[in-house]
Amino acid sequence: MDQTIGLVEDDANIRDIVTGYLAKEGFKVKALETAETAWELFEGEPPDLWVLDLMLPGMDGYEFCKKVRQTSEVPIVIISAKDEEVDKIIGLELGGDDYLTKPFSPRELVARVKRHLKRWEVMKPEKEGSAELIQAGELTLNDAERSAYFQETEIEVTTKEFEMLKILAEQENRAFSREELLVQVWGDDYFGSDRAVDDLVKRLRKKMKDLPLETVWGHGYRLRSNRSSS
Repeated sequence: MDQTIGLVEDDANIRDIVTGYLAKEGFKVKALETAETAWELFEGEPPDLWVLDLMLPGMDGYEFCKKVRQTSEVPIVIISAKDEEVDKIIGLELGGDDYLTKPFSPRELVARVKRHLKRWEVMKPEKEGSAELIQAGELTLNDAERSAYFQETEIEVTTKEFEMLKILAEQENRAFSREELLVQVWGDDYFGSDRAVDDLVKRLRKKMKDLPLETVWGHGYRLRSNRSSS
């Protein structure tokens, strides 16, 4: 195995334990105490996956995750003592692919790392080779750049916001249930509530006020192809 894991954790005990379990599975581990040193690694020799603590001295994990997502889709598994649902939602919306609450099982962490790496190896060629533009009314998505334009203005969106827009735009007028969107955007191993979907929709509506993103009462959401019909 020739894959490298970037571990960002300021607790030396947790850092040593996680490093040991990952190394036992054949991973190379770059163990770091701060997000600042992790950013230096990202700009130089970025790892294949990040295991990221949120509560760090200096730059916190939220900010680091946001910075990484500006240019990279590399998997990020968040580990944190913050176990409130809102903390998980924020972490995932800023670009985290998974969220484990401390204390956690190192074996479970290793299993999730392997799963995300496998998924990333499948998705990576598609993301790197695709330059497809997805058009839905006044919304344009560039899948290769992971950028969104609405009414000819570029809109800054998070990874999860982009994924939801892409799902809805590729099948205009189709009503998606909250459960469908939750699985497709967050993955089928996400254990949070479907409130995450509602919160994401609120953010998108705030950023694009005229976006014809409709609520299908008692079911979920759909993107209308014609705004006048909403």
